[in-house]
Amino acid sequence: MTSYADFYRQSIDQPDAFWAEQARLIEWKQPFTRVCNYDKPPFAHWFEGGTTNLCHNAVDRHLKDRAGQAALIYVSTETGIEKTYSFAELHVEVQRMAASLKALGVQKGDRVLIYMPMIAEAAFAMLACARIGAIHCVVFGGFASGSLASRIEDATPRVIVGADAGSRGGKIVPYKPLLDEAIRLSSHKPEAVLLVDRGLSPMQLVAGRDQLWSDLRVRHLDDQVPCEWMKSTDISYTIYTSGTTGKPKGVQRDTGGYAVALAASMKHIFDGRPGETYFSTSDIGWVVGHSYIIYGPLIAGMATLMYEGLPTQGLDKQPDGGIWWRLVEKYKVTAMFSAPTAVRVLKKQDPALLKKYDLSSLRALFLAGEPLDEPTARWISEGLQVPIIDNYWQTESGWPILTIANAVEKKSSKFGSPGIPMYGYNVKLLHESTGEELTQPNEKGVVVLEGPTPPGFMQTIWKDDARFVNTYWKSVPGKMVYSTFDWGIRDEDGYYFILGRTDDVINVAGHRLGTREIEESISGHTGVAEVAVVGVADSLKGQVAMAFVVPKDSGVLTDSSAALKLEGEIMKRVDQDLGALARPSRVRFVSVLPKTRSGKLLRRAIQAVCEGRDAGDLTTMDDPAALQQIRDLMGAA
Repeated sequence: MTSYADFYRQSIDQPDAFWAEQARLIEWKQPFTRVCNYDKPPFAHWFEGGTTNLCHNAVDRHLKDRAGQAALIYVSTETGIEKTYSFAELHVEVQRMAASLKALGVQKGDRVLIYMPMIAEAAFAMLACARIGAIHCVVFGGFASGSLASRIEDATPRVIVGADAGSRGGKIVPYKPLLDEAIRLSSHKPEAVLLVDRGLSPMQLVAGRDQLWSDLRVRHLDDQVPCEWMKSTDISYTIYTSGTTGKPKGVQRDTGGYAVALAASMKHIFDGRPGETYFSTSDIGWVVGHSYIIYGPLIAGMATLMYEGLPTQGLDKQPDGGIWWRLVEKYKVTAMFSAPTAVRVLKKQDPALLKKYDLSSLRALFLAGEPLDEPTARWISEGLQVPIIDNYWQTESGWPILTIANAVEKKSSKFGSPGIPMYGYNVKLLHESTGEELTQPNEKGVVVLEGPTPPGFMQTIWKDDARFVNTYWKSVPGKMVYSTFDWGIRDEDGYYFILGRTDDVINVAGHRLGTREIEESISGHTGVAEVAVVGVADSLKGQVAMAFVVPKDSGVLTDSSAALKLEGEIMKRVDQDLGALARPSRVRFVSVLPKTRSGKLLRRAIQAVCEGRDAGDLTTMDDPAALQQIRDLMGAA
């Protein structure tokens, strides 16, 4: 077996030879003529001259050898539905969706925005877009109308694919009214809206615009839609990620590089083998859902388990903290991917549930989305008796930056560390002020990547190359390196530990939220004079948002009923603007916010006080009493 150190070294020192070898893991219609074009840093173009198709690699190429094998296993504990589609059946459904989209006018290069719950039709829609060369833009189902409208304006979709409703914990969330309001708010109007009616919530159809999937599917039952051969560098999809400003960033991904990156990661990192089953508990609205619910497992010839529901809810809609393990047993899951928050939820369940099911098929549990604390890692490791493999990456990277590639060489995990740099990623730690590289163990620096970034990494920000360069590549003085905006240290064995964000993005249960976006929503309330939002450590969710507000009416500070009323209105406003995910855990009212003498908000100091830590050097602080107010509030909580 190759040592991982040699494998990694080749990827950095001889990237063309390394990635040309990995490119053999997928099928190409036209071979590429150049592995990597890095003539104009920081823009990396992979596999130039080659043509391929994501849907062909995920579905069509498997028809020869495994047409009857399970491809998509759909389980909803919200509706009690459990259905398996073979590769042949998935192929037929994707073509029906592709034909429907084409009938609605979608052509190669057009955008299709997908705003859907975790249902099989959402997978059909993503794969159908890839099949016909349309660029899909999936927005997390349940995002509020304001957030959805800003994404519709940015993506300018020809068609939107939606549904009547989602469901969470048995509570119906009507999507159609949210979508209608978002379209009303948006300056861009789609030509058509294709709707899946689950029968969960009544829908008002807009004449001439709204079409039912059930109607179009019948019309295109036997249509055959060939794959559109795409240039490797053609855009496959965009996905929005929170930034430190209110304007969403559309992360743009290519086609060939992404297919190769996923195929390689399924082999080297996840040890996925054709005919086996992969279970990611994420959502298609996030990058994990794109990479490791839809594309990665299918490209690897595996069955992918797509799950709608809570980790503690059975198919009979009754509480069941063992549902995931029942599914692992039933479908012989070999690799599972989840988030530390989910494991912390399961930790509160009866530990006997981990012993109740036959989990002998499971080779590893992968966790990502937020830092994994040692007690949680130890608990699940002892319970499952399989390797618990943390991994660290971002929407921008598309696949893991730091983890353990056990299929290349078995290495032990270290609790609290996501692992070591993955092949293709030239990871460095730099001093935040001087930009000098930190080479000694346990020195704290900014985690950066040297270009060229590997295949599968974001190409740019949709329609905004300048923002891509200025946001990611110019934050370290005198260096053109990609900043992850995360602090990290590296121990003497080369394992990295992530210490938190350097910018104003917080991580709530694996979902990245820009504090500025939440602040903008709150400051729009007429009763708010000033606001600061910070992420505060939380034992269950990793972080929660906490808002500190200076009310326009100072009477709120002494009138508890007025404070409660204003807090409720603020929460409701954030819900409407950004969705429940962004809602602060608490809104605290203060007479003044801590700032420097130049007027800059001291968010890190506020965060430190909330977490009971030393607030650090406050010599530049304008009014020391401001921070004391927050200390008093937190002490009284």
